Parts: sequence; C-alpha cells; structure tokens
Amino acid sequence: MLIIGIAGGTGSGKTTVVHQIMNELPLTEVGIISQDSYYRDNSSLSFEDRAKINFDHPRAIDFELLAQHLKELREGKTIEQPVYSFVTHNRTDDTVITHPRKVMIVEGILILSDPKLREMFDIKIFVHADSDERLIRRLKRDIAERGRDMDEVLNRYQTTLKPMHQQFIEPTKTHADIIIPNDKYNTVAIDVVRAVINQRLA
Repeated sequence: MLIIGIAGGTGSGKTTVVHQIMNELPLTEVGIISQDSYYRDNSSLSFEDRAKINFDHPRAIDFELLAQHLKELREGKTIEQPVYSFVTHNRTDDTVITHPRKVMIVEGILILSDPKLREMFDIKIFVHADSDERLIRRLKRDIAERGRDMDEVLNRYQTTLKPMHQQFIEPTKTHADIIIPNDKYNTVAIDVVRAVINQRLA
C-alpha cells in the first residue's frame, strides 16, 4: 500500500489536486481519508463552547486515531472513519466504512505537522496558493456550504486562520517531497506525482 499525504492551507486547492491524481488511477485502487473527519469528539462540551474551538490548531485533531487507522489499513484491515459535522461542531454517530486500497490519499491542512503521521506517508505533497486566492476560496465555500456570513468568515480569517496558517501550516512545507503551485495548469507536477505512484505500484 502506498500512502500519500496532501497538505496545504485552507482554500489552497488540495481537493483539486486529489481529484487530478485520482482521475488517472483505477477507482478501485484509490481511497481517500480527510483530516476533517478526525476532529476530536467534543460531546462533553456545550454547543457554545464547541463553536469557540480553534479548528486550525493541531490540538483539535485526533492524530492518534488517524495514525491507528492508517496502520490498520496497511495491515489489510477495514476501518470506520468518523463523520464530522461543521454545523454542530462535533462528530456524528455515523461512520464511513473504508477498505484498504493500493493507494490511500490522506488530505488536510495539518497532516504534515504531526511527526508520527509524517513517517507513515510514502509521498508528502504540499499544495501552495497565494493567500488572497485562499481567502477568496474560503469565503465562497463557507458562505455557500457552511451557512456562514461574510463578516463571520473574515473575522475568523483574521483572528484564527491567518495566524494558524503562519504558525502551523506554512512551516510544514519543509517536510514535503513535492510542492505543487496551485493553478489550473500544474499538469507537470501532477504528472510527476502520477509517475512516482505508478513506479511504486509497479
């Protein structure tokens, strides 16, 4: 099994890169795990307290469970990925049954910040995008998909997202094997990743 870690700031275009890689591989051979599924269970907190959690800090993520799940997948076992709700700021009672595949892609803003997790990745990728571009994408996404208003998103960007990005996300770029500049024409970078994957699978 080949495990690929794809990191990058919020709105950097990680999902696009994931899809570009997946498009070239047989669907039956690729699985995806999102860091967003592994936010810690916060059932013990009230909704108000959960809403105040800094979700862009490494503390918010259950890296131990994620590493355990990757270990089990590597051993050929099936796992139950948690399902997280951004509406209630908590895990739901649902899980997603995930089977081991030849290639497992793990994507998330902070996945390269955890040393134990980093060691489990065969290929580490960082998707880089201009900060203005990331903010615009984040605005569009949070308003359309998460029911936030513009003031709320901008306030959160200034008070949390930007400082957390500078403190915890941007520095992890140094751990990446490949840095992909995110624009629509990064076909060379994707071809390089694809070549490495095919070589490993062969």
